Amino acid sequence: MSATAAGTPVIGIVGSGGAYGRWLRGFFEQRMGLQVIGHDPVDAASQTPEELLERADVLLFSAPIRHTPALIREYVRQSAGRERGRLWLDVTSIKAEPVAAMLESQASVAGLHPMTAPPKAPTLKGRVLVVCEARLEPRWQAWLGQLCDALQAECVRGTAEYHDRVMALVQAMVHATHLAQAGVLREYAPMLGQLQALMPYRSAAFELDAAIISRILSLNPAIYEDIQFGNPHAGEVLDHLLAQLQQLRALLEAGDDAARARFRQQFLSDNRDAVDAQTLRDGNYSFERLGYLLADLTDQRAMSVHLPEDRAGSLRELLHVFERHGISLASIHSSRTPAGEVHFRMGFVQAYAPDVLAAAAEEIDRTGIGRVLGR
Repeated sequence: MSATAAGTPVIGIVGSGGAYGRWLRGFFEQRMGLQVIGHDPVDAASQTPEELLERADVLLFSAPIRHTPALIREYVRQSAGRERGRLWLDVTSIKAEPVAAMLESQASVAGLHPMTAPPKAPTLKGRVLVVCEARLEPRWQAWLGQLCDALQAECVRGTAEYHDRVMALVQAMVHATHLAQAGVLREYAPMLGQLQALMPYRSAAFELDAAIISRILSLNPAIYEDIQFGNPHAGEVLDHLLAQLQQLRALLEAGDDAARARFRQQFLSDNRDAVDAQTLRDGNYSFERLGYLLADLTDQRAMSVHLPEDRAGSLRELLHVFERHGISLASIHSSRTPAGEVHFRMGFVQAYAPDVLAAAAEEIDRTGIGRVLGR
């Protein structure tokens, strides 16, 4: 195929109308300069499966987890060998079944799992991408490396089977734990109030758990359903989790000194000894950093600014405004809005008089350096 030979393959996305399908289309077109075609079963104007099989050098499946293996097998049947020399990929959260289905084709095959919902950022920088290389010709192995570089993700490689076992811990167990917490909070709400009523009493750990619960409940429920029901190892992991909780509950029921000693040994000492010292230090430091970040973000002594021009020196100009008005900063944090705008949040070392902050905000708006938010 001439496109592949020239190093610019045509990308075909099955499920191009889904959240990740849309993000991937933008990434391939805008970041890699590739031609993208796609089939969305609910969009009659999109390309047909036959067009994708005929034209796409790289075919990427971005469909609901539970439907992906059967969907892939239908493309294998319809392709009937035309996929030889091409590359097939999928981006589902379960890897063994989709990869096995793609291996029934004659294409090169790799499974991908971005460990994040479609980001607002243009790349996966700072995020993990699991890569399960199953069968790759050398040219596609090189191209996949280029794709990983362009995505700017932290790529980790493993087999599809190992991936699914790890995901039973990393996703299924973690999601189940937080969904169970959400259920307990719901049951106690008539007595103590809903989540927002508890937040004034928060610890950093509770605030982080509440954020994860809110995140899960805000996104597509079908994804979380399939992560539980679609991973054959999830039930086994939840059995182990339940056993641990039951043992803890039994120790609380006993309540004596022997039970306390057993708790310290089993749940604290044994678990601590099972993790190497450096990992514990790194994890504890990460928690402290997150705690400081949460404290900064809830401090009312702050101003948020959007810099409309993405150019070198914009942030320096903004900082000079605060300097001219005698305002000392305690912190600077950046974040993206749902619309993709980058906002800078400036925390102050003290509560400045309203007229001082108003003068700085007026200069920021008037000069066009930025747009002050939330005034």
